[in-house]
Amino acid sequence: MSSYTYPVKHPEGTLTNEQLHALLGNPRVIAKRLHDLTQMKFIADFLLQGRFDASGGGVFYESGEEAFAASDPESITPLGEYPKVVLESGEIVSARVVKWGLDTVISDEKIKRQGITFVNKGLIRLSNTIVRHVDSVAMAVIASKVTSSFASPATWTTAGKAVEAVMSIQATRAELGLGIDLSTIVLKPAQYAKLIGLLIDDKALPRESGDTAVQGNIPVDALGLTWATSPFYSGANPLLVDRDQLGGMADEPLGGPGYVGAGQVGIEAKSIRNDDDDSYTLRGRRVTVPVVTEPNAGVTLSGTGL
Repeated sequence: MSSYTYPVKHPEGTLTNEQLHALLGNPRVIAKRLHDLTQMKFIADFLLQGRFDASGGGVFYESGEEAFAASDPESITPLGEYPKVVLESGEIVSARVVKWGLDTVISDEKIKRQGITFVNKGLIRLSNTIVRHVDSVAMAVIASKVTSSFASPATWTTAGKAVEAVMSIQATRAELGLGIDLSTIVLKPAQYAKLIGLLIDDKALPRESGDTAVQGNIPVDALGLTWATSPFYSGANPLLVDRDQLGGMADEPLGGPGYVGAGQVGIEAKSIRNDDDDSYTLRGRRVTVPVVTEPNAGVTLSGTGL
């Protein structure tokens, strides 16, 4: 997720035509710029915090594992033996990665006439589109796996009623003995705006969270919960999750001639010079698949009135 704090943008300086061509011919620089543009923007990585290695083109994982051992611990006498217990395994599930990629073309004419501004616009559109698609796929997977719902006891007209509803479902889920901590709520942007307004009106935001109304910090930690939003969350109702147990992203960095990895999120980039038409092709891709390992680590909340 991003922290929209509206920083003052420092001028990047004027690059000569030769310097711009050198920049576009360096895939490592392009990858670094793509990484900077996509860093912390994937809600997929925010909600699915596990990291799986999909080097073989896919991943096998266990879903629905038991949270506790089948037997309780026993009293051990001095030099006594410890009882052994076989830990139950979950259902083995497989998922295959998909290569999501996109090209953008920058002509020599654009470089000469518009300079670094046009290059930055192209990279921003490239990164935004990759983020949008990967996040949309991840949210669709979460929606298909997290099928449980909970009706709020009352409409969220105050911060207290919101906490009451969340604590009710937390207690209900705790009774299942799964060791799940539902502490992150994802909302649609319009719902998030209403919720933040409610928290501000009730003075429920902690001082250390900063002036949220001015800075627009996302996510916000308040009332013992993390409140987050994304334009790519399409659910009609807020989603309450345990980010540590919900699942993860399985990435396969393919590499290849000219490709450079861009940070931890699996984005790879490449710059290709096209002498036939005097242009550069800038390419970004992410080879990944979102997986939900514990469907009970999420629940939708209806009846909030947001």
